Amino acid sequence: QVQLVESGGGLVQPGGSLRLSCAASGFTFSSYAMNWYRQAPGKQRELVAIITRGGSTNYADSVKGRFTISRDNTKNTVYLQMNSLKPEDTAVYYCNVMVGNAYWGQGTQVTVSS
Repeated sequence: QVQLVESGGGLVQPGGSLRLSCAASGFTFSSYAMNWYRQAPGKQRELVAIITRGGSTNYADSVKGRFTISRDNTKNTVYLQMNSLKPEDTAVYYCNVMVGNAYWGQGTQVTVSS
């Protein structure tokens, strides 16, 4: 079955960096686009970044120039490098893939605070 396991979240000061990882299994990873979403308290889940199976990327305007999505098909893992973090980046970050249905990881908490 499809499994997505996120890691790498934590507490960081404004201006700091974090790198999230999402380890995938149960499907042919290299054949699917992978997505990162986030959900802040009291807000709807929003799309943060997309990487296609060919490696093309797209970002939400709020993170362009600060976040970078990448993938390693040899490790079945997608990453989200987050730089210049702001308090408004605080959220639970989720990995997502559409393999027929939508599959989600359990999420990893990112807190940006001084």
